[in-house]
Amino acid sequence: MAITWNDSVPIYRQLRERVVAMILDGALNEGDPLPSVRQVAADFQINPLTVSKAYQELVDDQLVEKRRGLGMFVTDGARDALLKSERERFLREEWPALYARLQRLGLDLKTLLREAPKDTENQP
Repeated sequence: MAITWNDSVPIYRQLRERVVAMILDGALNEGDPLPSVRQVAADFQINPLTVSKAYQELVDDQLVEKRRGLGMFVTDGARDALLKSERERFLREEWPALYARLQRLGLDLKTLLREAPKDTENQP
């Protein structure tokens, strides 16, 4: 299991975002256990304190919960909460620049949909 870290972002933040993506993608569901701190640290050859910091942020955001003696588990409602917050963040932080670029390039919704890559897995 290889991963390439981005030097401009702290590793614990990247690890947190990786877990968030796994929850959003359905790789981790509500009630599922997260891999242990030791296992993640060994798999990615990083300090266990780095993993603990990433996991603690997830606890602070109420996306995962600690169960004494059992580990960390995805909380009920975590995916819905993430969808809401990630959508809000996208619209606030990413959409304005993307929209401005689309306007500069003269691209409209019809063109974008026609030219979009065909992803059969996510088609309705």
